[in-house]
Amino acid sequence: MVLLSAELATGTLYILWFGLAALIISGLLWLFPVISLGVQLLLFAGLSLSTLLIWKKFERRQPAASRLGQSQGEEIGRTGQIVVAVSPEQCGRIRFSQGVMGSKEWTAISSQTLAVGEEAEITSIEGNALRVKRSGIAA
Repeated sequence: MVLLSAELATGTLYILWFGLAALIISGLLWLFPVISLGVQLLLFAGLSLSTLLIWKKFERRQPAASRLGQSQGEEIGRTGQIVVAVSPEQCGRIRFSQGVMGSKEWTAISSQTLAVGEEAEITSIEGNALRVKRSGIAA
């Protein structure tokens, strides 16, 4: 239980397998109370390493990098309306009728001057800002 509590505190998933092995050994000890300490330790070591290796093998099959919370590029090409003018020298704001990456309004940067009310299209995501261009014009 101490190992499982430590796993809850760290969230690494490494201690979980040792805690699981300890629970299995305690269950075996409850069923067969005459198991010697040496056998218990040997079983614990074997179970710990086995479960850890199985988990590591399974973990490698998962996608290498989760980009949860990061742009995947689907937003490129979406259009919105400029609500604060933007120019090459100054950031502005762009608003979308449907949210983009969880927000309806974003900081906009552009190499063009765009006035309030103009339609603009996303060309890239740069940090916490959207690079935009006038809708229908090549970048």
